[in-house]
Amino acid sequence: MNKTQFIFVLTFILLSINTAFAQYGYGNGYGNGYGNGYGMGRNSMGMSQMDQTPSKPKEIPVEVTVAKIMEKLKPELNLDELQTIAIGNVYTDIIKSQTAIMKDENLSQTDKSNEIKALFEVNERKVNEYLNEEQKQKYKALKEERGTNKKEKKKKSKKENN
Repeated sequence: MNKTQFIFVLTFILLSINTAFAQYGYGNGYGNGYGNGYGMGRNSMGMSQMDQTPSKPKEIPVEVTVAKIMEKLKPELNLDELQTIAIGNVYTDIIKSQTAIMKDENLSQTDKSNEIKALFEVNERKVNEYLNEEQKQKYKALKEERGTNKKEKKKKSKKENN
């Protein structure tokens, strides 16, 4: 019995050692003793990711933004195709101008804010040029509704932060 226990324990130890060596890649020629190549690949991959500078978020193309705006305005204001194209062009110009203002490093935040407000006033005048009286009233109501929604969201976020 003593001899069988010894053989059993010896076999168990040998199998355990073999398993331990297999995990670290000893004896199979891969990974130079630090794992079977997988660990090195992970480390080098991690290093290459750390070397990369974080990229800024991709800008949404102006055309996509304008398409979303027009998708909402067209049915609500009952715009025809000519109005849709003309107003879409106005929004495209305004958004491009707004982007240029935001990127201008020579302007202070107050100057940027004032210029953007002026842009929105110009935008409203240009859009109203393409609308009939009924559409102008609906457009004005939509703008007021959007302003009210923004104020409510600000109030909610302030309450949640407190």
